[in-house]
Amino acid sequence: MENIALWMSQPHHGYLEIARTLGVKSLVLELEHGTFDLSTLDQFLAYTKALGMPVLTKILAPNAESIQQALDFGSDGVIVPHLLGVEHARAVTRAAKYPLLGVRSYTSGRVFGYARPASDAFDRENARSKCYAMIETAESLVDVERIIALDTVDGLFPGPSDLALARGRGAYAFNDADRADLRRIAKAARDAGKPWVMPAWTAAERQFAREEGASLLVIATQTMTVRAGIASFIDAVRREGVAA
Repeated sequence: MENIALWMSQPHHGYLEIARTLGVKSLVLELEHGTFDLSTLDQFLAYTKALGMPVLTKILAPNAESIQQALDFGSDGVIVPHLLGVEHARAVTRAAKYPLLGVRSYTSGRVFGYARPASDAFDRENARSKCYAMIETAESLVDVERIIALDTVDGLFPGPSDLALARGRGAYAFNDADRADLRRIAKAARDAGKPWVMPAWTAAERQFAREEGASLLVIATQTMTVRAGIASFIDAVRREGVAA
């Protein structure tokens, strides 16, 4: 189960422990639409590190503050939403890398073991922490090949629902047009020799992601798993003839 992750929007430590016990090894944390604040994010990332679970954090907004806070607290990478064309992506993602590659600002803390870093620590952190460009706007899709070529972008993460809306198709349905957009994103990443991550809620999406070489499959959101668990128990009770 190395190549799957769960999507968490609420900082529930018990949920995380259950997922880890069941073999889930990676997480995506949702800040933009979730309930994490800075304090709970800091604590939650400390806990994931104690459990040895890699974490990508979908940050609140495409700005330097959001990127740096998630990385400074120890996230293994950021997913940057709402990117437009390549010049916007270039300007925003520079905050994910220390100079001279980017403009990330230094602070001591968890990343550097609460000690003064060695000179080569910044290059090592640039290589360790990842910056994923979220392709969810029409402009970012047009420029996807140029965005993935940026030195400050380590991979791609499609936002299929927002991308379908932005492309005038309404709700995402994993139809031919949706798959064509996803296929373009996957090809851009492969051609650049960089990874891409697929939010793959269904068996068909997971098969597609594997065929297109996704490095990580995000298989369910926190609310999806809770809802499915409750639904399964209600269905079981109804089959037993008990009114739910």
